[in-house]
Amino acid sequence: MLIGEVARRSGVSARMLRHYESLGLLRPSGRTGSGYREYSGEDIRRIFHIESLRSLGLSLREIGRALDDPGFTPSVLVDDLIRQTRERIAAETELLTRLRRIDAAEPAGWEDVLQAVAFLQALGSKSAAARQRAALSSVDEVPVPVEALVEAVLRESDPNVAGALRWALARSGDGGTALLAQGLGSPVAATRERAVRSLAEMPGDEATARLREALAHPDVVVRGQAALALGTRGVADVVPVLIDMIVAGRNDTDAADALSMLAGDTATADRIATGLVGHLAHHTTEAPARVRLTQALADIPGSTASRALVELSHDGERAVALTATYLRRLREAR
Repeated sequence: MLIGEVARRSGVSARMLRHYESLGLLRPSGRTGSGYREYSGEDIRRIFHIESLRSLGLSLREIGRALDDPGFTPSVLVDDLIRQTRERIAAETELLTRLRRIDAAEPAGWEDVLQAVAFLQALGSKSAAARQRAALSSVDEVPVPVEALVEAVLRESDPNVAGALRWALARSGDGGTALLAQGLGSPVAATRERAVRSLAEMPGDEATARLREALAHPDVVVRGQAALALGTRGVADVVPVLIDMIVAGRNDTDAADALSMLAGDTATADRIATGLVGHLAHHTTEAPARVRLTQALADIPGSTASRALVELSHDGERAVALTATYLRRLREAR
């Protein structure tokens, strides 16, 4: 079979067949009387073998070894190809993500594109200072890819950089709220905590709704942070959760502060005081928790809290009685 027919049947160009021959990969079995290359059935099978190995990513040199070296074992080479392919896919995926984020920022011109690229590079810097500068400059200077800000804040471990990223995210609009809510489903506890802390600083009704949903989260840290945030937003439904945090000694000072912020009207203040007193009266509440509950009554206005402190000043537990007496005198002196 002559080279032109081989090219038509195999799909490999005549030029490529000659290249294979020049490298020693392919040797036509014969020549016609006119000197033209003549390929046998075995030659054609070798062509298909070459093309099959090329489709796996092998170089022509590696293909020659695979086909001609009887002692060649493919396992090491295949493992190396798998590694190279994974690295290539990761690099291409990173590039695609970067391009999508630049596109989402809706750049008006190449200057915006270049600024967005510089911003994304700074967010991925190993320098905490560079990441912080990028976050602080993002709002006014760069068309911000919100997805990049969310990803950055969910992975950031430096508290100063994380604070700057949350600040930038809160000022970038509400586009990041849904993405942060997705972060609450992460299998990594630190990521979930960063997500709820960031949601707590996001303005608007959607963020409040997402925080309400987080009150039912299986992660106790997420529930607690959501309750604290909602307390500062005036959502009185979180009173029981905040009281439970005081009992458990988990962010109890912050929980007590949130309760005092919620106690702005008489009805809510009485509800909070009644809840605190109810836990104080429960026989399973341990002494340290009873002290914390007593302390939480300090900034709750109204007669219910005042009467409770009077009664607790005669409590059988000395620490509770002393705390209540001190707080009652402070209230009387105001």
